[in-house]
Amino acid sequence: MNIHEYQAKELLRGYGVAVLDGHVAWTAEEAAAAADKLPGPVHVVKAQIHAGGRGAGRFADDPAGTGGVRLARSVGEVRSAAAAMLGHVLVTRQTGPAGRRVRRVYVEAGCDIARELYLSLLIDRATSRLTLMASSEGGMEIEEVAARSPEKILRAPIDPATGISPFHGRRLAYGLGLAGAQAASFGRFVDALYRAFTGLDCTVLEINPLVVTGAGAVVALDAKMSFDDNALYRHPDLEKLRDEAEEDPKELEAARHSLNYVALDGTIGCMVNGAGLAMATMDIIKLYGGSPANFLDVGGGATKERVTAAFKIILSDPNVEGILVNIFGGIMRCDVIAEGVVAAAREVSLNVPLVVRLEGTNVELGKQILAQSSLAIIAADNLADAAQKIVAAVKEAA
Repeated sequence: MNIHEYQAKELLRGYGVAVLDGHVAWTAEEAAAAADKLPGPVHVVKAQIHAGGRGAGRFADDPAGTGGVRLARSVGEVRSAAAAMLGHVLVTRQTGPAGRRVRRVYVEAGCDIARELYLSLLIDRATSRLTLMASSEGGMEIEEVAARSPEKILRAPIDPATGISPFHGRRLAYGLGLAGAQAASFGRFVDALYRAFTGLDCTVLEINPLVVTGAGAVVALDAKMSFDDNALYRHPDLEKLRDEAEEDPKELEAARHSLNYVALDGTIGCMVNGAGLAMATMDIIKLYGGSPANFLDVGGGATKERVTAAFKIILSDPNVEGILVNIFGGIMRCDVIAEGVVAAAREVSLNVPLVVRLEGTNVELGKQILAQSSLAIIAADNLADAAQKIVAAVKEAA
């Protein structure tokens, strides 16, 4: 689960992470009132959407504008900046061409920026450790830095048995060229950030940019925070921060049916049981020249109703030109999958090619249900056969 910048900063403030004062606003007048409460003379007005690159983004109805992060030198300028953002669609590199509609802005106090750095905490899958990542290239996307100047990315893995130690902060501070009071401030910042990450069950906590002020203080100028969905039961307060308007409607509907669904940008919808098999299915679709439209794991104990819901969610994507159902029945019975597929296909008037590969528990009964359905279902013998058939069927239909 993702949250907005202003929400992340409020959570970080509770753990002692240095952030600037600011207030959220839903109208231009609220933004002006927020500016009145903050020290001046400079304020920053930031569009609040779940995507990065806001400052370099452009509004769909004002492509020549100045983006979703604007400096304002008076209350009047704050009001004007907020009015230019609220209700408008902001397009960034991370939103894609569709962009995101801005429904709220964050009005923040300005600060004296001497340096911009990058700092994040994330789980390194290669080492299975929480890792601090830092760079002197603040304000830029870390992927760009990795591609252009990988030597500028510093890493400090944290042993889960001992947790964070002062040397982690000192090591990164030295690599970033911080010394004296700046290094001490950075060390305190890193320690607080670690406590926030572990205390809130985060998956990513990114500060970009992390700024060093003219007075030598280290402050989070931006904050991106994502949480482990599987740990949200421990944090009912975090659930309240969810902004469903920022989430894919298909993913929200999938969550209501306990389905693991992630929308992608391909044309072949996938319905699979098991995350590993789902990944393999997407890979083999790519191998044979297709592109998956989604990741969807119906789980090991799915019911007919859940399978029907999964099928409808796949078909609700206008980009889907074909569907591949790939089920290996262990706990999941193939006849249950077959009944769900038939029920959903009839209900939504299936008009795209459908390839089904079933194997495992009650497979013969499942195949029988599909064969007797009178639906145009293409049967497959194995995963490679299924992938080839759906790619060919989509191309033929096109």
